[in-house]
Amino acid sequence: MVVREGSNVTLKCAATGSPEPTITWRRESGVPIELASGEEVPSIEGTDLVIPNVKRQHMGAYLCIASNGVPPSVSKRITLVVHFPPMITVQNQLIGAVEGKGVTLECESEAYPKSINYWTRERGEIVPPGGKYTANVTEIGGYRNAMRLHINPLSQSEFGAYRCVAKNSLGDTDGTIKLYRIPPNAVNYVENFEVRHKGKKRTKSSESYHPARAQEHSGEDMENPGKRKADLSLSAEGIDGIYGSSAAPTRLQPHQHLVFKGLLLAVAVSVAVAGMMRNTRMTQLPQTLTHV
Repeated sequence: MVVREGSNVTLKCAATGSPEPTITWRRESGVPIELASGEEVPSIEGTDLVIPNVKRQHMGAYLCIASNGVPPSVSKRITLVVHFPPMITVQNQLIGAVEGKGVTLECESEAYPKSINYWTRERGEIVPPGGKYTANVTEIGGYRNAMRLHINPLSQSEFGAYRCVAKNSLGDTDGTIKLYRIPPNAVNYVENFEVRHKGKKRTKSSESYHPARAQEHSGEDMENPGKRKADLSLSAEGIDGIYGSSAAPTRLQPHQHLVFKGLLLAVAVSVAVAGMMRNTRMTQLPQTLTHV
């Protein structure tokens, strides 16, 4: 059975026997059946299975099982196919990268019938596959796909906006990712700071630099040149918290960059300040960074 998303669907099943059989509906995948009330149940009895306002999540095979206590039970398989126009999700809409290095842009598309997926630049020109561009689409579900565009090496002309596009017979849509340039001298500025997260010390030394995320860096003790402090582990992907001194706490959102040079703090992407600054300039960091 093929239906459009948002329509009302009734799956019917009938059986005869003596004694009169009972009809039970289940999803072949084992996923619960969602009732009109929003309640989810593993199975439901009745000759008719009503699904109002059908969604893409309802797509799949349903089993109508008839039993009357006299073996064997019999079943019928009905496949529900839901058609809907494409939808695109972009997790990282702003990505930074260093010229001369590589970067991967990612989008996730949903569509059925399956969509045609491709990448364009901001003016609409299609990104040609091959050379420094590698594009691939990976199926991650019956109607979901991961779109990736890898660019290596990056030159000045590659920075700007990119659009991931999905089209099928019911429509088309796109998502935009802005790729900006990070100066090479923003990398590997800082060494050896201590970070605490909820009172627990994290000490992992790293000089890796991953654009578009709060990074792991290192730095030198400016009061005692050449002497190292405790290791810094600020791999803060997905960590939203307060970093800084008690006089000037600063809230970092994912995908913002901290660049340290000794005890000097520079913020490569905007940082929202939480709390009162108390007339204190955020130019000096304490020896310990604390995540509250």
